[in-house]
Amino acid sequence: MSGISPFTSSVLSLFTANPGSTAPLLGALYGGGSGGSGGVGATDPVQTLQNAERTQTQQVDLTAQQPAVARAIARFESAVSSATSPAQLLANPDVMNVLLTASGMSDQIGFTALATQALLSNPADPNALVNKLSDTRWLTVNQTYNFATQGLSVIQTPSVLATIANGYAEQTWYQSLDAVTPGLSQALGFMAQASSVTSVAQILGNPTLFNVVTTALGIPPQIVFQDQQAQTQAIGAQLDLSRLQDPKYVQSLTDQYMIAMQQQTAAGQTAPSLDSLAVQAAGLLA
Repeated sequence: MSGISPFTSSVLSLFTANPGSTAPLLGALYGGGSGGSGGVGATDPVQTLQNAERTQTQQVDLTAQQPAVARAIARFESAVSSATSPAQLLANPDVMNVLLTASGMSDQIGFTALATQALLSNPADPNALVNKLSDTRWLTVNQTYNFATQGLSVIQTPSVLATIANGYAEQTWYQSLDAVTPGLSQALGFMAQASSVTSVAQILGNPTLFNVVTTALGIPPQIVFQDQQAQTQAIGAQLDLSRLQDPKYVQSLTDQYMIAMQQQTAAGQTAPSLDSLAVQAAGLLA
């Protein structure tokens, strides 16, 4: 697809909402209501974010106890304990579902072949697939489990299994939040990752970081049509990377994102479909 910047493919995979059956309860907890577009009404988005932060530990614990979540984790742990090789393990759909969701990559679950190749790649090889993907989340997950060099030893560690189980419950909870307050899951995800960001390249390679930063700073999503240097300059001119180590700055930036998302929802606006943007960039639409 000529004309699309290297990052376009990774931007296309932003998280999608998963309403589920918990929307009424979440509405009560996080400020959603029947008034206004999208159930957001006149709710203070900053207060909504603060409520989610305050109750996160409790809500993740409750999510982990949901039958469907508990079953998914149990199937995952059983598969890990009986696996004989990383390739065999990753061929199991139950494993890929939990592992990618826990890693904040539920949007990639359908790309089984890509996921398997990326996670089995040896990052020490400059020609390895994982080093060629613009979505840097793949490299992060690859390096976390080290399948290429450590086999199953890392993922079979009890503490690692516990971390994955908690991550799966957390991400499942994150996704449910968007049914009430659009963007809330990405706001929480951004706050959890912001302090580790040291370059604009990391933002360009991570859909959650990219979406929160560009929305908060008022940078249009059509920036994905530009080359990587132009994207870097546009973000770098407005974002002080050094201040991402400051929780107050991160909170302020996240609050801006939430306010912008509420304004878009109240106005009946939604961000352009990134799939449609890609098609337009390829010249397939008039």
